Amino acid sequence: MRGTLLDSASPAQMINDLEEIAGIYRELSKFPTPLKACIRPQVTLKSTEKYSIISAEWSQRDLEQAERVKAFQEYVVFHDETSIVCTSRLGSCTERQDELLSRDSPSGTLKAVIREHTNRKQEKQQYLEIWSKTSKEKSINLTALDKHGKVYEDDQFGCLEWSYSETCILYIAEKKRPKVESFFQSKPELSVNEDVEDNSAKSDPKSEKSSQFEYWEDWGEGLANKSTPVLCVLNIRSGNISVRDEVPEHISPGEAIWAPKDAGVIFVGRCHVPWRLGLKYCTNRKSALYCVDLARNECLQISSGINTVHSPRLSPDQHHLIYLEGGNIKTHHQCYSLSLYNLNKKVTSTVVKIVDYPTIDGFTGIYSSSLARKCWATDSQRVLIDTPQRSRKDLIVVNIAKEMVTSLTAGSEMGSWTLLDFHQDLIVVSCSSPKCPPYLQVGFLPPAGQEQEIVWMPLDAPEPLQDIEWKILTFTPPLEQENPKFRRLLFEGILLAPGQGKNGKPPLVVSPHGGPNSVFIACWMLLPIAFCRLGYSVLLVNYRGSCGFGQGSIWSLLGNIGRQDVKDVQFAVESVLKEGFVNSEKILLIGGSHGGFIGCHLIGQYPGFYKAFATRNPVTNLASKLGTTDIPDHTMVQAGFEFAPDQLPTPSVLATLLSKSPIVSISQATTPVLIMLGEKDKRVPPSQGLQLHSALKARGVPVRLLWYPDDNHALSNIDTEADVFMNVAMWFNFALNRLQQLETT
Repeated sequence: MRGTLLDSASPAQMINDLEEIAGIYRELSKFPTPLKACIRPQVTLKSTEKYSIISAEWSQRDLEQAERVKAFQEYVVFHDETSIVCTSRLGSCTERQDELLSRDSPSGTLKAVIREHTNRKQEKQQYLEIWSKTSKEKSINLTALDKHGKVYEDDQFGCLEWSYSETCILYIAEKKRPKVESFFQSKPELSVNEDVEDNSAKSDPKSEKSSQFEYWEDWGEGLANKSTPVLCVLNIRSGNISVRDEVPEHISPGEAIWAPKDAGVIFVGRCHVPWRLGLKYCTNRKSALYCVDLARNECLQISSGINTVHSPRLSPDQHHLIYLEGGNIKTHHQCYSLSLYNLNKKVTSTVVKIVDYPTIDGFTGIYSSSLARKCWATDSQRVLIDTPQRSRKDLIVVNIAKEMVTSLTAGSEMGSWTLLDFHQDLIVVSCSSPKCPPYLQVGFLPPAGQEQEIVWMPLDAPEPLQDIEWKILTFTPPLEQENPKFRRLLFEGILLAPGQGKNGKPPLVVSPHGGPNSVFIACWMLLPIAFCRLGYSVLLVNYRGSCGFGQGSIWSLLGNIGRQDVKDVQFAVESVLKEGFVNSEKILLIGGSHGGFIGCHLIGQYPGFYKAFATRNPVTNLASKLGTTDIPDHTMVQAGFEFAPDQLPTPSVLATLLSKSPIVSISQATTPVLIMLGEKDKRVPPSQGLQLHSALKARGVPVRLLWYPDDNHALSNIDTEADVFMNVAMWFNFALNRLQQLETT
């Protein structure tokens, strides 16, 4: 942080005008976010002169229409075999509408698109379209064919993959459900011109009268109505769709890719017996790799099935398959090993092991929830992975032969690097920092052993914000707060502060992340940056238990929620206060989900310390949450218990859960609280926040409740997100004005 900011003692000037606050949000929300990129096949001009076209898809908030707009932009990159000469944008952005999924064919000559339309009868119809470079070649109405239900477009199951021969397309959809009707549904009467045979055709004999209100399990938060996925293969020439029935009934297939020579389909199979647990944000579900042999019509299991697996990726020479594999820890996110399966020898080995504590060179392990779709180098010996490393997200290269990890971005000014595409050793990444909006960079991967010499070239790099500063702080817990089983663990925080243009000591907004095994990355974040622009400093705390710091850190939090995480956040805040560059009398708090759990504990355990608290879908009562959430295993494991689907909670377990809950100490709270709840939240049911609201209101603590009927746990709808920001800003202004009034009286 700059000395002028540290040394200033005058009070900070805050923004209170609602129009000005809305204007800041509107300005910052216009910055788009890269979703994906595709490098098209290289074109040779002369012997060494080449160029590649890069297609990028961006997402941008449209506040007026209250939706996320997807925009398409192309770039041209001129290069030789190993270095980039120059880059240029091709034309302007164009909007993409109604696309659920899209994928270019291996040759780049065709494109497949899954699109959803609403017809004149207001019925949603899904189409699979095949486009050439100049026209739409095919449009297949998947809904009309009635082979399956809706196509899955989510990150957990969804896929859209061309076969290597470009004759078939692989995707995943909901299994076709039997038709149902009421017990008392009337049969249509015969008209004069209708005979009995015609009438029988109108009444479906296969419909099930007893199943009209049958309950279908889904995969929880963010995956409503997704229950039984099936593998689907479309033959482009014939238009026939084959729904593969070789998959075992207890397995839900996802993340599917083609096996070598189109001989089969490799996929991640998740066990849904005895019942489905919430999957989104939960990478620990029991799973294994499988392969459907299309010639023999059989399904073979590849991995052991003991641990969770993710992201199977086939090498360019089609000899090896890499994938992420978890350990024996049951938390929802964790450190992963990188496993390698030799398709010729049918042998599995571990290339990168799970890291319990950071290595001598600072490597903390792999924490990616998924690998990039194309992550292999052309030599089929190296793999690129973006992964959290403490409070940054770095890009690493793994040499599978030498089992060696090298960082390509360590020490960069950008705090976040995300791999978007990797083709013929040309890399496209998205990078950002808390003061720099996301943008694309390209570079060629150097030969093995020289990777750190990589040279990056930006595509349309934006100007960094000049009125925001940031840095990563490292905290060492005091001896009395060390975990006796996991000593010498450090944790971090990301501190954002108004730049030199803002005078005085600003109020401090403190934010612990949710999860709890997620992590704040030093990247572009709309809400923290917007609050910084309003004149606040913002402290994002990665307490012990956050991913990116070694598996030992994650282990340390089990059984210690409500204590270790709470003390870490408080210690981080008090450490920042000692530096003297924020106003120690104006400390504010914001947090959602487990971050709300920590926040509720903080206002109860440290009464009056925080002048206002804003919380989104907070966890307040673990005992009542256990029977209502889509992830009861999370509640048990984080509280220090084993989870078994067939085990009912005992009175002693429920008592322990209650003792770890913030609701038991909320009677001591005096902090004004703003509660924001999503009615469709399956992860932390709204009843949790309603109980907090009732408890505070009964005790005369200022409290306000906002209810979002069309949103779920993330509160991520565009209109919800904007409303949340405005109301939190108003709530903080209310609290600070209230504090000033109390001081004057």
